[in-house]
Amino acid sequence: MNDDGQSINNEAGNDLSQLAIRLLRGILFRDNDPRLWESLIDLQIRVREYMDTLQLDLTIDEAEGYAFLHSRTDEADKRWPRLIARHPLSFRVSLLLALLRRKLVEFDATGGETRLVLSREEISEMVRLFLPDDSNEVRLMERLDTDLNRIVDLGFLRRMNVSGSAVMGTRSFEVQRFLRAFVDAQWLAEFDARLAGYRAKLEESSRE
Repeated sequence: MNDDGQSINNEAGNDLSQLAIRLLRGILFRDNDPRLWESLIDLQIRVREYMDTLQLDLTIDEAEGYAFLHSRTDEADKRWPRLIARHPLSFRVSLLLALLRRKLVEFDATGGETRLVLSREEISEMVRLFLPDDSNEVRLMERLDTDLNRIVDLGFLRRMNVSGSAVMGTRSFEVQRFLRAFVDAQWLAEFDARLAGYRAKLEESSRE
């Protein structure tokens, strides 16, 4: 093999290693690292083969520009250690994720902007509809901030700079579109029933 061919193989090998490490750490976004994203598209077959040895599957959404790994759920694969950690969610965080997912569906139906940006106040109004009327305002906002921080850490929301906020002077968040891959259509079909359960749980906790 000539030097050019060896160089290409070495470069592909380096990219494969970078991709494996990056994906094992979390979600890869096209906008955050365009060069590595292009490498993923070019090397996705090799990446899938490598992840297959770890009992992991790769999901790529080229239209939206994100990729992530997930553990297999087959009974035969339960003997393998879990490399992708599960994140237990509170009722409030689950409720907020469901509301954000529904908001994303409504937003997409308008056929306008491609980025859904919501202020902290807009998100609080969404949540308020499913809380008891006598909820303590200060406690509500404190809990909301805690839940928003959790969702940002999970990657489903991205904090906006003040200059990029929907409303100047407010805290705003961009809803990351890969939320659709985690809260699927079947989940949304049961949305109303789930919300009834969430509300009952929240009302119960408010009386404690």
